Order: sequence, then C-alpha cells, then structure tokens
Amino acid sequence: MEFKAYEIAKYLNGEVVGNPDVSVNSVAPIEDARSGTLAFLANPKYERHIYDTNASIVLINSDFVPEQPVMATLIKVPDAYSAFAALLQLYKQCAAQKTGVDKLAYIASTATLGADVYVGPFAYIGEGAYIGEGAKIYPHTYVGEGVKIGKNTTLYAGVKIYNDCLTGANCIIHAGAVIGSDGFGFAPLEDGGYRKIEQLGTVEIGDNVEIGANATIDRATMGVTRIQRGVKIDNLVQIAHNVEVGEDTVMASLSGVAGSTKVGKNCVFGGHVGVAGHLTIGDNVKIGAKSGIPNNVPSDKTLLGYPAMELERARRTFVIYKHLPELREQILNLEKQIEELKSKI
Repeated sequence: MEFKAYEIAKYLNGEVVGNPDVSVNSVAPIEDARSGTLAFLANPKYERHIYDTNASIVLINSDFVPEQPVMATLIKVPDAYSAFAALLQLYKQCAAQKTGVDKLAYIASTATLGADVYVGPFAYIGEGAYIGEGAKIYPHTYVGEGVKIGKNTTLYAGVKIYNDCLTGANCIIHAGAVIGSDGFGFAPLEDGGYRKIEQLGTVEIGDNVEIGANATIDRATMGVTRIQRGVKIDNLVQIAHNVEVGEDTVMASLSGVAGSTKVGKNCVFGGHVGVAGHLTIGDNVKIGAKSGIPNNVPSDKTLLGYPAMELERARRTFVIYKHLPELREQILNLEKQIEELKSKI
C-alpha cells in the first residue's frame, strides 16, 4: 500500500511542507530510514537526523523550525508522536484481515462464534465459550469453558484463558499471556506444609485493554480480579488474585501487584515496580522504575525508590547514597579525633 503526502496530511489534519505528491509504502526510524518510508521527529535529541535522513516524508511538530535545509517532505502536526501512532493504526487496519475457522481448530459444540471470527490451527474453544464478532484467536490458543471474548478482541498465539473469565471489546492479548490461573493462596499447616486454598473467582477485563506477552493475571480467590477499561500492561507483568486496576493505568515490564491491592485510574508504573498486597493506590499516581510500595499511596503522588518515597525526597536521598563511603570515612575520623581529645582531658 502506498500513501501520498497530501493524503496523509488530510488524514492527520496536517500541513505539507515540500512535495505533496511524494509517496511512501513503509515506516522507519528517522536515523535508519530509506527512500519510500515515513519517519517522525518528536524528541529534540534526534533533530540532527532530520537533516540527513533518507525518509521521503517526516512528521514534525507544528512548532518545529529547521535550522538547516531538509530534503524530505515535512508534514506539520500538533503532536508528531501521536500522529505517527494514528498512522500505524490506519496501516494495520488497511492490511488484510484474517477470518474463518481453520479445520485443525477445536470448537466445542456448545461454543458460540460471532460473525467474521478467525480461529487458527490448534486453537481450543471450550464448552459454553463465546467469541465476539470480529475476534481473532491465533494458533495454539486455549479458551476455556464459559469464557467470553469481546468484539474485535485479538488473542495471539499461545494465549491461555482459563474457565469463566471475560474480556471486553477491542482488547489485545499477546503471545503466552495467561489469564485466570490460580492465585497464590496456601494455608500453613502445623507440620510445616501448606494446604492449597482453592481459587474459585474469575477475571474480568474491560474494553480496549492491551496485555503484553507472558503477562499473568490470576483469578480471584472469591469474586473478581478486575482490569478496567483502557489499561495497558507490558510483557512479564504479574497481577495477583483479587487485584483491581483502574481505567487507563499503564504498567511497564516486570512490575508485580500483590493480592487484593486496588490501583486507581491513570496511574503509571515504571519497569520492575513491586506493590505489596491489600493496599490502595490512588488515582494519577506515578511510580518510578524498580520502586517498592509497602504502604497505601494517596492520589496525585510521584514516588521513587525502595521503599518508595516522594520524588524530591528520593532525589535528595540518592545524592546522599552516592557519598556514603566518604561520609563513613569522615565519621570514623571524627570518632578517632574525639577519642584522642578525651584521652588528653
């Protein structure tokens, strides 16, 4: 598929600077682009690449003013990064869409499939499952008994969704993710062993949620583990039993949330964040990478560190950390001087 600069500008409500008839058929990073590709410039630290890029079209922010001549055709938009994301989505929508049920897939007789569904080879759809219109179930995916998959949701290869779980519409669940596995519940016994606490709840995932590869979301012990609308979960994230994650919260890779914690709306978790169980995290909370959260967090806070503290305090603390060896040496010297002074008194 090819798109001309004026077509792209019209779609994005942008302004063409250069040849409006130049066309592109692919996208590329601005530093590695070749002729016939579209790139974007949003971060000023990459500005140097716009003067020697081989891209045919570059999306730029409306307020960007080049300091040197630019060979590529430019399209000015309010936010180049968001515009580039919108183009990628358009490109994917224009690509050929998979439909039909492969003869090697297993569909239980009591399962229901909506119109225009795709089910790939060796996928398994269990008894009483419901697959919504336009959903895509890629090869080697397991959809258990009573599972409900919303309209236009995509389950990539190897996704496992245990019985009675639910996903909303327009969700994307990437390869290897596991939804509805047992929560980590064991009762200690007098002999030092453990008795398994059966996990009888389920998982509910709202509309427009994306879950990364090999992420795990455990079913509730009783009740529901709930992922609200618009949540974005990166690869290798662990969500424990009975957790609730509020709308439009995002979590980067390797983060983990322990059981029964409630996370608010519009939160941002950096990579490798750990949250203890039975806590409440307010709305609009931002947590830096590798932070540990042992206590409740009010709304609108920005935290960093282990254990996490408010950002400015964390920054001051980290400055001190760097000088701990020198500070220790100074304290030892002061102690020595004090002892010498005592001996002279």
